[in-house]
Amino acid sequence: MNEQIPEDQLAAIKEAIFKGHKIQAIKLYRDTTNTGLKEAKDAADKLESELRAASPEKFAVGKAPSGGCLNILLILCILILLASIFLLIEGVS
Repeated sequence: MNEQIPEDQLAAIKEAIFKGHKIQAIKLYRDTTNTGLKEAKDAADKLESELRAASPEKFAVGKAPSGGCLNILLILCILILLASIFLLIEGVS
């Protein structure tokens, strides 16, 4: 696998795998090698298992996701709760 991929592209694929962005790694592999989806997925899976065996500490395990829908929903719930408390206090006065 590595002999047909330029070193800079291979580094980008590895970085995507380390970050947990497997779909991005598969897309990069496909763009670089002009292979099909199954072959690219199999190659990314193989590379991931090799990287996990060689450098397990580099994987983004246990890191909290940044941004995303969960954070937006949490903020929205807090705002609704604060608005409800405000309305409840104003209604009592």
